[in-house]
Amino acid sequence: MVEKTAYRDAMAGLAAAVNIITSDGAAGPAGCTVSAVCSVTDEPPTLLVCINRSSANNEIIRRNGNLCVNIVSAEQKEIAMQFATKGLSVSERLANANWSTLETGALVLDGAVSAIDCEVDSVSEVGTHTVFYCRARAVRNQPGRDGLIYFGRDFHRVATRPVNAAGPAA
Repeated sequence: MVEKTAYRDAMAGLAAAVNIITSDGAAGPAGCTVSAVCSVTDEPPTLLVCINRSSANNEIIRRNGNLCVNIVSAEQKEIAMQFATKGLSVSERLANANWSTLETGALVLDGAVSAIDCEVDSVSEVGTHTVFYCRARAVRNQPGRDGLIYFGRDFHRVATRPVNAAGPAA
């Protein structure tokens, strides 16, 4: 068996996009910062999202049957940090940004690099987490925004413009 700390240290070297996962519906709003998001297939457009089973967001997403993967821009680092902070209510987290909706009613973060509005198709339980398999129902892309990744246990900007040996592109 691999020791938990060694595994976590290895995962710290796996860069991942920073995402705010949101939901809204009969069970109320939900929102948390997640890096465990992955495309499954583009026919039909499906992705997976992993959320800790102990998170209150988990049950709300199950009951609402929807979620939005908001791919956070570099300028939204503070918002991502708030959605990752335990002890802040969902209403406190939501108050610090502007929101809209697309098809499912899940909350869409204005200014995100992309927002993928999804209906939950199925779930699997794996260890401490639930894997939500989600069918994309609508997408909003806002090209030209720098992205935000989580790497080495910290957030880092990913520039949309290439950098060459002479410095940043103009």
